[in-house]
Amino acid sequence: MNTENVKAQMRKGILEYCTLSILSKGDAYASEIIKELKTAELIVVEGTLYPLLTRQKNTGLLSYRWEESTQGPPRKYYRLTDKGQEALNELDKSWNNLTQSIKKIRKNNR
Repeated sequence: MNTENVKAQMRKGILEYCTLSILSKGDAYASEIIKELKTAELIVVEGTLYPLLTRQKNTGLLSYRWEESTQGPPRKYYRLTDKGQEALNELDKSWNNLTQSIKKIRKNNR
């Protein structure tokens, strides 16, 4: 088994959930989101994040606004919509159920 590949697939699978979680704390632009994901050791590059943010925006989970920056070009700040908050609430429930199931399986294997 290639455990590195499995770990990468697991991280990729929860990236949408993590992005919504980050934005639930407040508006952010892509670089801030990437920084938080890297701090949490969910390594991500802009080429991975931008398509995800676009997909979430197109499905109504996010909105954005442009804001002038004193350090370069304007920045696109993303915001969680009401629909995005509802999706995050559902993902929270799913995550809690999933982690409880895994704990049960792991406990039964010891």
